[in-house]
Amino acid sequence: QVQLVESGGGLVQAGGSLRLSCAASGNVFKIHAMAWYRQGLGKQRELVAMVASNGSTNYADSVKGRFFISRDSAKPAIYLQMNSLKSEDTAVYYCQFVMNWGVVKPDLRDIWGRGTQVTVSS
Repeated sequence: QVQLVESGGGLVQAGGSLRLSCAASGNVFKIHAMAWYRQGLGKQRELVAMVASNGSTNYADSVKGRFFISRDSAKPAIYLQMNSLKSEDTAVYYCQFVMNWGVVKPDLRDIWGRGTQVTVSS
């Protein structure tokens, strides 16, 4: 069974930086994509950043130029470097792995971590 564990959240002042980590344990294989999502209080969960199996990345407009996603395929693990943090970045951050279980045709399934709280004080 695959499990994801996030770490690195905390309280930081506006303008500061944090680095989130997400490590996987268990039988991880054929990773299609890895991503960070966040959910603010009373808000819907939203995509923050994603890295595909070919290394291409995608970011939410609100974090472009401030957040950077990276990966360690050997572990596997992903990271989110968050710079110039703003109060509106306050949320619970979740990592997601999408794995391809298919043999003949794609069968994409995702797993989630439990989240780590990021609080930015203004």
